[in-house]
Amino acid sequence: MADSPIAVEQHSPALQHHFADMEQQRQASSLGMWLFLATEVMFFGGMFCAYLIYRYWYFPEFAAASKSLDITLGTVNTAVLICSSLTVVMAVRAAQLGKRQAQVIYLALTLILGLAFLGVKAIEWTSKFKGHHVPGASFNFEGTIPSHPDQPVDQRHAQIFFSLYFAMTGMHALHMVIGVGIFSYLLYYAWKGRYTPDYHTPLENSGLYWHFVDIIWIYLFPLLYLIDRKK
Repeated sequence: MADSPIAVEQHSPALQHHFADMEQQRQASSLGMWLFLATEVMFFGGMFCAYLIYRYWYFPEFAAASKSLDITLGTVNTAVLICSSLTVVMAVRAAQLGKRQAQVIYLALTLILGLAFLGVKAIEWTSKFKGHHVPGASFNFEGTIPSHPDQPVDQRHAQIFFSLYFAMTGMHALHMVIGVGIFSYLLYYAWKGRYTPDYHTPLENSGLYWHFVDIIWIYLFPLLYLIDRKK
């Protein structure tokens, strides 16, 4: 007698022994990822709150320090991450349709875009190190208040801006590095043909993580780069 559909599914190599079926496993995995992302929202939310409070207190100094950031590099990185979100979606869709080659291509593109983002960010950070904009004993920011060009910026308040800048973009970059590692793993197993229309939960959950990291940058970009920007 042929095995029933349930029996076949229970013997699927991807099904963990403590789940009744693949759908239950998928739902449990998705719930776990959403709970993890909720903790990440609270983590980044604390830094966003700190930034907004200090921005309110020292807005002129924050505006002056923000103008020292390279808006072109920031814009390029924003475009890169938006494109990477698209390639992640296409990779998941390819898995749903059982297109192994397309999965590999889109995951490889996601990795390339993620590494491109980190490369651009490294260039930007290098310029900040050379310009002595890293908080510490050697910190020096020669800027003026935008509304009062003859008034120099308070160095202490400028250091607060750059402390938050490096903390927030640094944590974001760390999440990008983790994401690159995850998608390297996914790329290898996609190439091995592991993800199929019946089993592609790791792709979906990793995609949620990647979209979350992209959304964080969508908020960081205007807050850090576009304060009081004028022609």
